[in-house]
Amino acid sequence: MPAPHGPLRDYYEQESDRHDWVRDLFDRTAGDYDRVEHAMALGSGSWYRRRALARAGLEPGMRVLDLGVGTGLTAREAARLAGASGHVTGVDPSSGMLARAHVPAGIELMLGRAESIPLGEQSVDFISMGYALRHVSDLSRVFAEFRRVLRAGGGFCVLEITPPDGRVGRALLKSYMRGVVPLVAACIGRHRESPKLMRYYWDTIEACVSPGAILATIREAGFVDVRRSVTLGIFSEYCGRRP
Repeated sequence: MPAPHGPLRDYYEQESDRHDWVRDLFDRTAGDYDRVEHAMALGSGSWYRRRALARAGLEPGMRVLDLGVGTGLTAREAARLAGASGHVTGVDPSSGMLARAHVPAGIELMLGRAESIPLGEQSVDFISMGYALRHVSDLSRVFAEFRRVLRAGGGFCVLEITPPDGRVGRALLKSYMRGVVPLVAACIGRHRESPKLMRYYWDTIEACVSPGAILATIREAGFVDVRRSVTLGIFSEYCGRRP
């Protein structure tokens, strides 16, 4: 098996070990995810997601694929933008997350992975991915799949958290994400492993490959108009378009 090209390539000897461990952890803690995320983002998560998707070009009537849909946080905003004439499909490897998804009627939920998207070629107009890129094992394979399922001219928006370049900013973010957030999860969560999930959340942020490497992989996959914008110094938006 080739070495994983992804954020946690040094965590596990076998790619399958990582996927099983992560999937099981998300399955078990799915019931707490929305509650902890709302507290962690101070209630601003839905507003930011919707604005980012709109900036990336998501419009009414589009067929949208939301990868790593989880409990539906990004899919809900995609559905608001796509409107009644559009259609949103959410894909996630965690059956527990899908079972806990709170999405409007009409959003189709499917079990699957970004490395092997269970949709046909050129079947969607837009792809969204909210804070899940750092969990994948092979960036090249993922963006090749993006290109396969996007129609010509279709675009995407990948949202991620990127540690600040400065040591002080990075240390502050780490203290918040690995100290404060797990404590909040322990206080408001109902599952004993929710703090572990939040600590893992930071570990994946810290271990993720650099923005430069992500942009290079996107361009190598054949996308154009590739760009990264940053909000508040930590929220990265990776966008591009299939020619």
